[in-house]
Amino acid sequence: MSERFTGSFTQQEPIPEEGIAAALEVLRHGRLHRYNVAEGELSQTALLEQEFAAMTGARYALAVASGGYALGCALRAVGVGPGDRVLTNAFTLAPVPGAIAALGAVPVFVGVTEDLVIDLDDLAARIGEARVLLLSHMRGHICDMDRLMALCSEAGVTVIEDCAHTMGAAWNGVPSGRHGAVGCYSTQTYKHMNSGEGGLLITDDADIAARAVLLSGSYMLYERHLAAPGPEVFERVKYQTPNVSGRMDNLRAAILRPQLQALPQQVARWNDRYRIVEEGLRDTPGLRLIDRDPREAYAGSSFQFLLLDWAPEAVQEVLARCAARGVELKWFGGAEPVAFTSRYDSWRYAPSAPMPASDRVLAGIVDMRLPLTFSLEDCAQIARILRAEVSAVFQQG
Repeated sequence: MSERFTGSFTQQEPIPEEGIAAALEVLRHGRLHRYNVAEGELSQTALLEQEFAAMTGARYALAVASGGYALGCALRAVGVGPGDRVLTNAFTLAPVPGAIAALGAVPVFVGVTEDLVIDLDDLAARIGEARVLLLSHMRGHICDMDRLMALCSEAGVTVIEDCAHTMGAAWNGVPSGRHGAVGCYSTQTYKHMNSGEGGLLITDDADIAARAVLLSGSYMLYERHLAAPGPEVFERVKYQTPNVSGRMDNLRAAILRPQLQALPQQVARWNDRYRIVEEGLRDTPGLRLIDRDPREAYAGSSFQFLLLDWAPEAVQEVLARCAARGVELKWFGGAEPVAFTSRYDSWRYAPSAPMPASDRVLAGIVDMRLPLTFSLEDCAQIARILRAEVSAVFQQG
């Protein structure tokens, strides 16, 4: 009888006891708003920002309501406005072009390679079309950041990194989010730290940091931040920066602070699971694994592979057969958006022309979550099921 996986692909680990205790303390004193502090008290949110800045090596950090808000805030803080064109990945999730379009700006899509990173040759060809690149490290895959930054620096293009899937990852020893002018992160449940919703933003640029703090809704309480520039910087920008409130609260920050301390160990656990699936699928007929550059230190909380040049019906059969055996897969090649999977041509608020090379890659991308509630044995079983079902459909074709 065929084995069947019985675990949940959406069940996360519990919040650490230290985080639960800190959250209960916030609930008991009732000061959930980040600026509502007792005399001499440092808010949980300000402490989280200070600790996140230290972990990433950034000068400044800001905690906000969501990863999507962090993207929009960063775009505003670097001066993107209505009508501006912003380069971004064709392979990403909807909040990325959504953050651009929400400002009245125009996404300009750049292609994806078979390694699921932004196509740097396509970027080089399009670099003159915009002055900002919103770079998505989609599903945790980091491109050659040395080459990308050289391209953007020469062209005078400001880089904002979407690190929703790369918190705790690095390129060539540099933490993800530290190459560009701004790094943006998510603490939504399915990311590397879990506060339900939430986000963080880092930068070394004092003016960008001050504008971001004011945009987030600090009013004139910016002195209560521990990872922000001095008051003289706020004096330069405070009368020209609108309030677009999106603060993080102390309850979520309390939950996140212990998770931040455990992040390196959690990333190592994710990567153990990733490598077991990877090894179990190696040399599967018809299946292409994603090559990871040795300069990339990744955080493998999800797993992708390619069924490149397969007929759509065959891909759908793989998904159905795996689902019948308890393995939940997502496909980025469907004509209509399903759950979080959608393509650049699904976002009809953002005009686009066909991208045949990228369309070929997108049509083959299969995605799977790897929550830490999976044991190593679970991951080996999942790989066996995937291997068997992909092989069976491939042999039919």
